[in-house]
Amino acid sequence: MKIICTFLATGFLLLGTSVQAQETIKLYQGKAPGSENWTQKEAEMYSDLFKTEVVYNVTDPTLIVYQVPKGVKNTGTAIVIAPGGGFQSLSINREGKELAEILSKKGVTAFVLKYRLNKTETNDPAREMMDKLKDRVAFEKNSLATIQLAAQDGKNALNYVRANASKYGIDSKKVGIIGFSAGSTVAMETVLDNKPEQLPDFVANIYGGPRPELLSVPAPDKKIPMFVCAASDDQLKLAPRSIQMYNKWLDAGQTVELHMYSKGGHGFGTGKQNLPVDSWETRFEEWLSLEGFLAK
Repeated sequence: MKIICTFLATGFLLLGTSVQAQETIKLYQGKAPGSENWTQKEAEMYSDLFKTEVVYNVTDPTLIVYQVPKGVKNTGTAIVIAPGGGFQSLSINREGKELAEILSKKGVTAFVLKYRLNKTETNDPAREMMDKLKDRVAFEKNSLATIQLAAQDGKNALNYVRANASKYGIDSKKVGIIGFSAGSTVAMETVLDNKPEQLPDFVANIYGGPRPELLSVPAPDKKIPMFVCAASDDQLKLAPRSIQMYNKWLDAGQTVELHMYSKGGHGFGTGKQNLPVDSWETRFEEWLSLEGFLAK
């Protein structure tokens, strides 16, 4: 399968602290395999429900690249960021671009993944998702085909990063992935349903809702440190799945760190609520440092 860079977008380091993406990478040449007949048009809007921007109707998977800014030491570490949104949309800022900016300033090359999604039938993908989640079993079953395509996008994203490691100053043995909510299913698919030579080197599962079948798949033989974070008051009641994934890694003798906050809800991402959960990004950076991914 061909993985190519299709264009270089405008982007620059602003004076002060702001960092913008330098380029956008198309993951497939031509139509993405498996969704060649999709006709929906990708769009972006501000969701009143999520209180942040969301992207929906993604048919052409891409990576938005945040390189390490000039003057910042490049650690050689790279991370693919898979935003959540119930496979109906992507919380592109709060679970994607904002974290990419934070990590790039720490010397990590970040790639925000826009993976394929279910077709949105309304002009409000967030509320449409919440309506469908009233029957979670049916929703997960009906979304399986899309989940499998999104998982392939996640795997190809990791492949692209490793294949282009020298271009970005990346150590091909320091390539990880982080997933939020539905994005954690994409992330965990790259770990639990992937070829041994394509596995990531670390993984983070943030208020994740990996599909139930993944919870029964054994942990890989390769040592892959995992960071898990969620809130007990998760409105979607996904906290138990985070605990299950933590226990899976622990039982397999894998390195794993768990942060379960009492309050924070679902979808906190890089938002601020004046709660202890607001510091999860700092805990994640500390974990990356502990595991040797913020040192070169």
